This record gives sequence, C-alpha cells and structure tokens, in this order.
Amino acid sequence: MERVWQRQYANHDEARRDISQYIVRFYNCVRLHSTLGYLLPAAFEAKSAEKETI
Repeated sequence: MERVWQRQYANHDEARRDISQYIVRFYNCVRLHSTLGYLLPAAFEAKSAEKETI
C-alpha cells in the first residue's frame, strides 16, 4: 500500500510493472527495515556474511 495509495494505473499490467519495479529498486535495496535493525538489506547481508566467516 505504501506505493499505490495515491497512484492511479491505467490497467493491471501497468500496476503490476510499477509495483515490481518498486519492490526490486527501492523496497529490497534502499528502504530501511525494522526487523533488520534499521539497516539496508544489502548492509544486513554483508554484516551477516562477516559473522559467518571463520
């Protein structure tokens, strides 16, 4: 809902395309996630990889 609540789409395909791009480009890469300690997903994965290295 944080993406579509003020948007109007011409059809379902346009909406699907826009939402997919949002998830890939912003939500998964840029948006801070509270469950990850307010880190970027990429930063959390890097931090986790450092801990796993022996």
